[in-house]
Amino acid sequence: MAAKIEKTNAARLLDRAKIGYELVPYRVDENDLAATHVAEELGEDIEQVFKTLVLKGDRNGHFVCVIPGDREVDLKKAARLSGNKSAQLIPMKELLPTTGYIRGGCTPIGMKKRFPTFIHETCEGFEFIFISAGVRGLQLKLSPQDLVRYTEATVADLICENE
Repeated sequence: MAAKIEKTNAARLLDRAKIGYELVPYRVDENDLAATHVAEELGEDIEQVFKTLVLKGDRNGHFVCVIPGDREVDLKKAARLSGNKSAQLIPMKELLPTTGYIRGGCTPIGMKKRFPTFIHETCEGFEFIFISAGVRGLQLKLSPQDLVRYTEATVADLICENE
């Protein structure tokens, strides 16, 4: 019998909201927490494995960007969308105190505070996407529409073009 997968806080919040999802475990490599590694472990297309980034704007404080795992967030686009003049990724040491999550286990669902959330527009082209379930080694597979609705996210172009 397969080991029972412990439900994360993010999964319990989705249960409460009656949103369907699947918990998908993967092997963690502490030396490679990149989304590309997660996609390889899952055997899924990297374009469907989204990473959650936390940024801080110069005017409006923290906000969240959820983008395809192999892409880089365009800080100018993100700043403009969030009503800031400029924005930067928060330092790694601030991630846990700000969100309640660690690097490699950060999800837009169930952060300590509800931050404005932006999800890259390519999510709309998929029946489902993967995001962290809130811990390393576990992904949530869910409908991007459900994620957008639950997080009250804005869907927009967030990534650097020239990659």
